[in-house]
Amino acid sequence: MMRQAGRFLPEYRAILERTDFLTVCHTPELATEVTLQPVRRLGVDAAILFADILLPLETLGVGLDFGKGVGPRIERPVRRREDLSGLSAPAVDRDLGYVFDAVRSIRRELDGQVPLIGFAGTPWTVAAYLVEGGTSKYHDHLLGWSYRDPQGLARLLEHLADLTVDYLLGQVEAGAQAIQLFDSWGGLLDLERWRALALPPVVRILEGLGNRVPTIFYVRGGAHLLTGLAELPVDVLSVDWRQPLSQVREVVGTGKVLQGNLDPGALLGTPDEVRARTRALLEDGRGGGHIANLGHGILPMTPVANAQAFVDTVQGSGGRR
Repeated sequence: MMRQAGRFLPEYRAILERTDFLTVCHTPELATEVTLQPVRRLGVDAAILFADILLPLETLGVGLDFGKGVGPRIERPVRRREDLSGLSAPAVDRDLGYVFDAVRSIRRELDGQVPLIGFAGTPWTVAAYLVEGGTSKYHDHLLGWSYRDPQGLARLLEHLADLTVDYLLGQVEAGAQAIQLFDSWGGLLDLERWRALALPPVVRILEGLGNRVPTIFYVRGGAHLLTGLAELPVDVLSVDWRQPLSQVREVVGTGKVLQGNLDPGALLGTPDEVRARTRALLEDGRGGGHIANLGHGILPMTPVANAQAFVDTVQGSGGRR
């Protein structure tokens, strides 16, 4: 499940009562523990590295912090091409070595029980935070720059793409067995502008990764982007819950495995309702490869019993999905 390690598990919340989110990310032993919690509790079919899509920004000297209850904050946002000269030269092994140490630790602890998935944010999505200085309701700085000086923004996105390649190759070399790219804010763009702005740095990353491991691409709010997403050279296309899988399949064809796309809100109902919705999802996903998953991150108030009902229903459906 997306964001499977966090927020809804009491054992995860117990860790955050003793320390803060960024410390958990920075401490391989804690990141290992949190990654393994849903594997032990729910019996999911893969482990997902516990990290954050903004950690690569720590290599650029922009001042990343996570305030309790307010999300990420960037001390020195990048809002024009002139700001690029103030970025530190990335030193991925030095500044992000704790992530690679966590990957190695998780693989040892898993001991082949289930595979480990690594991940990163797309340059467009990471830029959405770097340019805005944190979370944003309007993304006015990012969108304004994209219209005012798209070539300057493209330079930033290329810079982030090259950093992401090094970051993901480090995860793969440490033991990640698949990689997922999250385009959480791609849905802000229409198809033409997504192809012009967000797609080129993604292709740059995929070319940098080569065919070392299977690749998964997720875009939130991207039903209008499906014809472009179908062209991506990835193995798995992960989609949110806003469009039935059968309709997605009609657009993207049979060449890609689909992942998703149960509404995370469905896990707030009764266990019986979760089972019914999950069975409907599995039926809709037939006719092509399908990895059952949520359509976005699991909600923090989700009852553990409902998450378990989702996993059990998928695994009891007659075969691995």
